[in-house]
Amino acid sequence: MEELAEVQHLIEESGWLGPALFILLHLVRPLLFLPVILVCVAGGLLFGFIEGAILSFIGLTLMSFVSYVLIYRFPTFKQKLSRLKDKVLPDRHLSMGQIMVLRIMPFVHFHLLSFYLMEMTDTRKEYMIYSMIGVIAPAVIYTAFGGAIHELPWYGTAILFILLLLVYKVIGKMHNDKMDTIT
Repeated sequence: MEELAEVQHLIEESGWLGPALFILLHLVRPLLFLPVILVCVAGGLLFGFIEGAILSFIGLTLMSFVSYVLIYRFPTFKQKLSRLKDKVLPDRHLSMGQIMVLRIMPFVHFHLLSFYLMEMTDTRKEYMIYSMIGVIAPAVIYTAFGGAIHELPWYGTAILFILLLLVYKVIGKMHNDKMDTIT
């Protein structure tokens, strides 16, 4: 715990550089193979709940924008995500609610969910609005409860995952029922 206090003191002394580096960490996180939950938990530990959640929201929002740019500028990246989408959820149309729930689940591919959002929206502005809404929950939940989730015993984590899976399924059924009544 003494090391954490030293790091917190260093961040407090760094002024604007600490938060800027933390946001940059969100942007390079995929290159370092760090899960979103880990970075958000670190934000809560280092900056506190409010500032950590705000910084994670900013970092995840910027990462959503970077995803958009990468997918449209690099056709190879788009093709890889399309193949991944076909493997993970073949012939499946997700609702916005399901994507929001998946954003909360640890270790769900961030760029794949961004790709789903891109396919569901018509403009970059619409995509960014939904992306911003979609990263609020993980930024807040992981920052506030990430430490608790991370510290849960394996069965606690399994129960949480099953609950999120049930919510995902219920939202999907509601979405499919709604689509059936429209057609």
